[in-house]
Amino acid sequence: MLVLVLAVVVLLVIGGCVCVFWEARGDAPRWARGVAKATLLGGELARSTSRNSRSRQSTGDE
Repeated sequence: MLVLVLAVVVLLVIGGCVCVFWEARGDAPRWARGVAKATLLGGELARSTSRNSRSRQSTGDE
């Protein structure tokens, strides 16, 4: 079951990356632009969460 969930997540990530690439070319339909924006937003949220956890760890070591 866990493998199935991970496979679905990987497929969604790959699909999001394809939509970002398609949108960057400029000929993507409206739905692909929405998926691309959601993918980029998710990446920014993951990046900011990662930065916040690192900054908490570094301040805890002092």
